[in-house]
Amino acid sequence: MNLPESFYARPALTVARELLGTHLVMEEGGRRRVGRIVETEAYIGEHDLACHAAKGLTPRTEVMFGPPGRAYVYLIYGMHHCFNVVTDAPGVGAAVLVRAVEPLDGFPPGARTDGPGRLCRAFGITLAHNRFDLKSSPLFLTEGERVPEARVARGPRIGVDYAGEWAAEPFRLWVKDSRHVSKVPSRAARRP
Repeated sequence: MNLPESFYARPALTVARELLGTHLVMEEGGRRRVGRIVETEAYIGEHDLACHAAKGLTPRTEVMFGPPGRAYVYLIYGMHHCFNVVTDAPGVGAAVLVRAVEPLDGFPPGARTDGPGRLCRAFGITLAHNRFDLKSSPLFLTEGERVPEARVARGPRIGVDYAGEWAAEPFRLWVKDSRHVSKVPSRAARRP
């Protein structure tokens, strides 16, 4: 069963935690691909300087301002797609980047899903999926197995150094023992 709008209509940090263990599903072109989410990053609104919404409402960011439960897909470096889920109340401008999944079904052997660009490539997610309603489209999320808190790690987001102090916020969450996580911090860099 697809996750309901009420799942997404919460603060991004809460949704980022609750997405761990859920299943990302793409049913398109006669194929079905399923992956268990093992890494996320929260972008909590216009006041978060690492968040695209910090630049305000633009044609690119409009989807982030609601309603919750939509796909926000964008292109970075002119070649990598990134898949996010829009969260919180309409008008907030928040989303969660899905950084990595564990492949479960429908992927060729050796398919890599560790990192937002690889994940999108493996699923076939492109700009054409931007604004999709995740409750009623070929791209959706379903319940999985809840990841116990003891297995959840938190640390700074990746690639947002331009955001000053916001870059150090522990808004990236991942499953500690997953080999599909995009980047695990060194022991010395981990926060308690």
